[in-house]
Amino acid sequence: MKKLLSLVLLATTISGLAQNEPDDFLKSEFHAERRTLVRDKMPDNSVAVFFAAPVRNRANDVDFIYHQDPNFYYLTGYREPHAVLMIFKEEQEGPDSNYDEIIFVQPRNAMAEMWTGRRLGITGVKEKLEFNQVFNNTEFEGYNIDFAKFDKVLFYDFFNDVRDTRAEGDLYDLIKSFKQKAGYPSEGDLRIESAANNLDMETLDQIMKDLRGIKTPEEIELLRKAVDISCIGQAEVMKAMKPGMSEREVQGIHEFVFKKYQAEYEGYPSIVGAGNNGCILHYVENHQPEIKSDKMILMDLGAEYHGYTADVTRTIPIDGKFSKEEKAIYDLVYKAQNEAIKAAKPGVNIGRDLDAAIARKIINEGLVELGIIESGDQRHLYFPHGLGHHIGLDVHDKGNYDQLEAGMVITIEPGIYIPEGAACDEKWWGIAVRIEDCILITEDGNELLSDLAPRKSDEIEKLMKQPSPLDSFVLPELGSDDKGE
Repeated sequence: MKKLLSLVLLATTISGLAQNEPDDFLKSEFHAERRTLVRDKMPDNSVAVFFAAPVRNRANDVDFIYHQDPNFYYLTGYREPHAVLMIFKEEQEGPDSNYDEIIFVQPRNAMAEMWTGRRLGITGVKEKLEFNQVFNNTEFEGYNIDFAKFDKVLFYDFFNDVRDTRAEGDLYDLIKSFKQKAGYPSEGDLRIESAANNLDMETLDQIMKDLRGIKTPEEIELLRKAVDISCIGQAEVMKAMKPGMSEREVQGIHEFVFKKYQAEYEGYPSIVGAGNNGCILHYVENHQPEIKSDKMILMDLGAEYHGYTADVTRTIPIDGKFSKEEKAIYDLVYKAQNEAIKAAKPGVNIGRDLDAAIARKIINEGLVELGIIESGDQRHLYFPHGLGHHIGLDVHDKGNYDQLEAGMVITIEPGIYIPEGAACDEKWWGIAVRIEDCILITEDGNELLSDLAPRKSDEIEKLMKQPSPLDSFVLPELGSDDKGE
């Protein structure tokens, strides 16, 4: 009977592998091409080793929703844990045929799949992801590979955050076997000792920066969707915003829009900071229960759509109207951002040309005019972060910053944060403004991707006057007898 149940479950999960999946995931050809490009950039007589991301435990017997390592997904399309990929510079001789890549994946397991979801297994990876050399992860320990014969073994160093699940062939076992096979030192600093062996933890990261920093048309299309979804969330909140709402409520509206448009996750913990909370750059508690009408709210949120993450920030007045001081700071940030966006094009350096020479200069001059600082070269913390970063499979995606190139997708996000108690007139205290937009670098300039959410102060005020579908959505008080009847 147990055997029959197992066979039924296995048949069910096999038939359901390709059901109900979106049709705009990246195709297997994309991932195969990425592996070829990695191989092209690898040194002669080398092997690159990539591991899937670990399963993260949330508490007790509950794990966080699994999220694949971006490099691993980029190269394979595989979204399951406990796997390892090896890419070889030159073809390797096999018993049946030569090969230049090999992947070890989770085996099929009917009972496990009933609890935690379908697995591709060897057959699924071959058919769906189009790998030729596929083995169960339990076979990696016994797999005969001599890492010593390679001039370079390329990999990312390990962090001490991988649990032993006690399952044979899990990520813990895969890393342990690799270390033994590759001669990874059990003690000491590998970076110091690596000069005496063939273990290389630096080359691979530069290869991935070169590749992932330039987006393909398929990636740009997914990023467009992620950015559009994020902007629609911002716009809907502008219409729904009312004094007395909570930070958590505002967060919920954004994330409802994400899910409505089929974005799987938030690309990072949602930042919703009202008033002085906006001065905390990565404020994620979002627990202020009632926001007063004389405050602004800074909303930094990004939808993750099929692995690709947007990053859009808007700052709006709670009551729909910027005060004189709020508008002065907001318009200054907008001016700095707009000038930086206009200057963003191939050959430009983000830090030197956009941040220092344009955005930071404009903000410093403006702060002097407002009497908040005394001189343009005064050191201060009112603009404490960089101007922008790459986005993609990570919200702070891999990429080079020496100069912009066509195909890069970056953010431009100046900000001014004046916390309570700052060394300036207290009329400025608690004002925090960040405006963040997503920019595609083109051959002759750039394209603003995040234009579905207004940026200008007067356009924000205009949109906030429009009605919201949520205006009539009223819930009964918790613990009350009113059940909404």
